[in-house]
Amino acid sequence: MLEFMQELRKTVKVGIVGGSDLHKITEQIGEGLLTSYDYVFAENGLVAYKDGEKLAIQSLKTFLGEDKLKELINFCLHYIADLDIPIKRGTFIEFRNGMINVSPIGRNCSQEERDEFEKYDEAAGVRKTFVAALREKFGHLNLTYSIGGQISFDVFPQGWDKTYCLQFLTEFDEIHFFGDKTYQGGNDYEIFTSERTQGHTVTSPDDTRKQCTEIFLA
Repeated sequence: MLEFMQELRKTVKVGIVGGSDLHKITEQIGEGLLTSYDYVFAENGLVAYKDGEKLAIQSLKTFLGEDKLKELINFCLHYIADLDIPIKRGTFIEFRNGMINVSPIGRNCSQEERDEFEKYDEAAGVRKTFVAALREKFGHLNLTYSIGGQISFDVFPQGWDKTYCLQFLTEFDEIHFFGDKTYQGGNDYEIFTSERTQGHTVTSPDDTRKQCTEIFLA
């Protein structure tokens, strides 16, 4: 896939935006991330890079303040402690620069356990119910709750979804976005439906390659 992206860069500018921090995106994509793409937006663009150089950084701790942040994290930990699900592991709350990531099963679970939880969650709605409780408790903080991946959801201020990265792309008249969680409530939904983008739903890396080839290289 990386080789294809390098070929694509000969025709168009290519960027990647993810909810995870830079370290985890590098684990997923591979080493040399910052030089393999024209733009890299970690944490939805709260940590932004262009041509391998850092553009900007934003902080959730500064935005919310320590007291409100602590109240939010404490609520999540109590909720998870009382949650009756088949298995729990470790690292239930991960504090990132621009968001917190909440995982009912814990991010330390194995890939097999991730797959099992994803199936369980589809039937039981663990994350959806958790998010509903947070919305009721913390409605006054104007936070967004975005379910993404297999085992977790992100919590961040309204407007700090993936559309946040678009402020760094004002020089482009045409922006195509490719993502899999493009349904309402998914972490690709806001940028997928943005007036500034042309959204494309993909199901796999192969599907992404196929659609990009048809649009840009045909």
